[in-house]
Amino acid sequence: MLRSLGAIFLSLLGAAAVAQAKSSAGNSVLVLLQPDLKRDNFTVFFDNLEKQGYDLTFRSPKDEKPRIIEDDVPSFNHVILFAPDTKSFAQDITPQSIVSALNAGTNFLIALSPKQSPISTLASEFSLILPPPGTPLVSHFPARDTPPTVIPVAVPSEHALLTPKTSPVWFSGIPFAHNNNPLLVPILKAPAESFASDADSDAGGDAVFDSAERSGEGLWAGSSLGIVTGFQTRENGRITWAGGVELFSDEYANKPLPSGEKPGNVQFVRDIAAWTFQEKLVLRIDSTTHHLVNETAPREHYTVNENIVFEAQISKFDSERGWVPHSGLTDLQLEFTMLDPHLRTWVEPVSGRPGLYRATFRAPDRHGVFKFVLDHRRRGWTSLSASTTVPVVPPRHDGYPRFLSAAWPYYAGAISTSVGFVLFAALWLAGDDREGKKGKTTKTE
Repeated sequence: MLRSLGAIFLSLLGAAAVAQAKSSAGNSVLVLLQPDLKRDNFTVFFDNLEKQGYDLTFRSPKDEKPRIIEDDVPSFNHVILFAPDTKSFAQDITPQSIVSALNAGTNFLIALSPKQSPISTLASEFSLILPPPGTPLVSHFPARDTPPTVIPVAVPSEHALLTPKTSPVWFSGIPFAHNNNPLLVPILKAPAESFASDADSDAGGDAVFDSAERSGEGLWAGSSLGIVTGFQTRENGRITWAGGVELFSDEYANKPLPSGEKPGNVQFVRDIAAWTFQEKLVLRIDSTTHHLVNETAPREHYTVNENIVFEAQISKFDSERGWVPHSGLTDLQLEFTMLDPHLRTWVEPVSGRPGLYRATFRAPDRHGVFKFVLDHRRRGWTSLSASTTVPVVPPRHDGYPRFLSAAWPYYAGAISTSVGFVLFAALWLAGDDREGKKGKTTKTE
């Protein structure tokens, strides 16, 4: 009795812990803040994270402790790197160590600046192309009383990881171009009338254009440039690059827009932090199973041409409720492969069964070792991958039908031949041999 009560108590504690978890990856955050950027300059951003349940640890980029990763084990679930102008870092902060920590499951939120730094050189490894150093984003529209490098940027209203109807945000920093990489997740693009320049006025516009033509890189201008971009690895690690650290500052969070309304910086940085820390667009496969039609237990092997049912239970992470069943996928596919896919079919949600997806198909008329393969990859969402191996065998000796309908012509030919032979033999044996009898009579006389 006591053991059962203890098990129930532990399960309730586990459920409560899941319900309080704000991130599917964990709540520990290391903040690397360069000395001239005070924590008081980002109180709105950091206080919101702490109110949501994150445990923030602050450290200077040159401090040795606490380390990002130690003995190949990440020390923190997430890292915020606000050191855009720092030239030298501690030994645990190198491009190689950041990539290693990212592959080990640590998520990164990194802010850049127009100045060259060791961190900015890492951006190219994530398919981002930075303009020459000292060329921030400049725009003279709309009319405002701020420098041309301080720009209000409209937030897309239909973006999967952003809150709809978010007000424009203030931005100051560097833009970047995107390579054609499916792992990139563009979040915020530069305004169409903006460009990257080392001059605040239009006097240097011709020089910028001539320089772009000579370098062969094209003009750094327009909405093809990004200012906030995410990147998700194949192992579902996430890293977000922001072109300027001022985007997260209290000054920009409280600075009125040219229209007089409040900017959307607070909500916008909350949204990109939620995606980076794996609060949003996070899916997982809870279980998969397979069985024959009208059965429930999986088999060790299947026979060719049998009707097979494949089922998968999928959940989505919710920062308030934890993992909940998710039936919103409409493009989930199943492959039945042996080296190459022999069959590809839709896996559709089951009505009345939240989170359950099902596909029914006939096994191919070929025996061998097959795999049930689920591989769902969509931009911005965590990838779903599952593989189950199962043999497909030919029928047993008593598993074939007694008669084949396609062989009836051969059956008829064999039967007719047999019947004809029997009739011929019967007629031959039963017939009179009169000529033989006459010959014997003549010889006797």
